[in-house]
Amino acid sequence: MVDIGSNSIRLVVFDGETRAAQVVFNEKVLCGLGRGLDESGQLHEEGVEQALANLNRFVRLARAMAVGELHLLATAAVRDASNGPEFCRQVEQQCGAPVRVLSGEEEAKFSASGVVAGTPEADGMMGDLGGGSLELVRLNEGKIGAYGTLPLGPVRLIGSALGDRESARKIIDRHLTSLPWLNEIAGKRFYAVGGAWRNLARIHMEQTHYPLHIIHQYRLSRSEGENLARVVGRLGRRSLATIRGVSRKRVETLPFAALLLERLLRHAAPSEIVFSAYGLREGFLFNRLTRTEQRKDPLIAYARELGTRESRFGDPGKDLAAWIAPILPPAELLSERLVRAICHMSDIGWREHPDYRAEHSFYRMLHLPAVGWNHRDRIFAATAISYRYGGEMAENSAVERLLDGDGRRQAIALGLALRLAFSISGGGATGLLKNAALRLEPERLALALPTGEVALYGEAVKRRLEALGRALERPVTFVATDGAANR
Repeated sequence: MVDIGSNSIRLVVFDGETRAAQVVFNEKVLCGLGRGLDESGQLHEEGVEQALANLNRFVRLARAMAVGELHLLATAAVRDASNGPEFCRQVEQQCGAPVRVLSGEEEAKFSASGVVAGTPEADGMMGDLGGGSLELVRLNEGKIGAYGTLPLGPVRLIGSALGDRESARKIIDRHLTSLPWLNEIAGKRFYAVGGAWRNLARIHMEQTHYPLHIIHQYRLSRSEGENLARVVGRLGRRSLATIRGVSRKRVETLPFAALLLERLLRHAAPSEIVFSAYGLREGFLFNRLTRTEQRKDPLIAYARELGTRESRFGDPGKDLAAWIAPILPPAELLSERLVRAICHMSDIGWREHPDYRAEHSFYRMLHLPAVGWNHRDRIFAATAISYRYGGEMAENSAVERLLDGDGRRQAIALGLALRLAFSISGGGATGLLKNAALRLEPERLALALPTGEVALYGEAVKRRLEALGRALERPVTFVATDGAANR
């Protein structure tokens, strides 16, 4: 898929049309097609030259990868420019592929679908800031509602306001007040999409020394967002260029992107900002899926695929989740779906060197390209998997800041329970778990096995049962039963 935007063009190749599709290749070029659009009414001449050269390269790369379907999607600048049709004709002639120019409604709804694809319960408003337009869409617990597409992209805004901040503020306010449903967002979440706003998130991460550099699901309170936007909006190009993580090609447009965010927060008054790495491209893909595929939980779909691909004896998730259920806290204290996802992915480190499995698995879980979970969930999962491999994580800054004491204790207990399960089952041959049962009683933690399966209670199993008992603050006991242990 090639996204031809007002400021950048990007090639993204997915590995298939599934709920857990992964990016095989991703490259962008900042061309500035929409620069000066409001004054001239046309695409920027140099931007067109640069775009045509890079689009030709992108198409050749896609064909070399044997991409099954290639979609060229053009947005606001091409849609609004008088020479947009001529540009499309040149692209099609040069690349041999049709260009689909999205309407404002299509652009808004694809972007909103992307947010929902990555955050199914999204409730509030999505804002996708491109170089030439701002798409705003009302979200009602994962359902797409009213929308508006406004000519407020920072590239375009610089031209229409002649680079003047106060003029830009008046233009922004005038357009925002045209949306009668904007006040419905008060107290809800604002989901921010687009490269410029992702750069704002990176700036905040750097300034606060945030330990997990993952944009998706990074959150700021409304007051934090307003303060960030106010500061960045007043920085000059030289100051912005010195900030780590800020693209040099965005230093001119970033203050206007910050101003847009500041005014939007003032008008809509959301409770917090949630940054989304999913947007138009992911929404376009999501809309091509079957209804059955769309309804799948994105985190569970990803975890199952990973478990099937990387576990020694097939995906152990379902059997492991059932086996450890008796020792877990109630669902209101620990998410069942998060536990299920961790169980599906619990054998991801077996190929690593034994001395480094815990450490490597911790950081791999922390940085997985999965969606459908927040940063705390990532830390929880990484901690659990580290202990599943016998690790004892030192006081890690990410753990300290994003996981409270109860969460850390729950993650450790879950990891130790999984370690015990893998010991009993010989590394994930979960059929053996049917002969064993864990029982968390008020005064003890018991492992039960039928008399005929007592041989499964070896020295390693004993040590790991005792470790789990210490985590749960229970003495442990082994029980031989006459019948099946899990009755």
